[in-house]
Amino acid sequence: MEINVIKEDKNKIEVEITGEDHTLCNALRKELWKDKSIKAAAYSIEHPLVSSPKILVETEKEDPKKALAKAADSLKDSFKSLRDMVNKELK
Repeated sequence: MEINVIKEDKNKIEVEITGEDHTLCNALRKELWKDKSIKAAAYSIEHPLVSSPKILVETEKEDPKKALAKAADSLKDSFKSLRDMVNKELK
């Protein structure tokens, strides 16, 4: 996975995530919407076979990079909890 910044303003950022698809992008978008400072969170994939997803994050006041990082950390924690529950149940 590689993340490239396409556009960046004070309260808006658009990034391209190479090597990912709807699975990660949709989870990240949903996690971003849990943050009350988010004005817009969306992603697009022009064509799943030949293009990488682009994620747009716009905030009220917060730095959009920090909001994106916070959402990624939250997803990481959620997946760790899920992994721990699965491992516990499958022992």
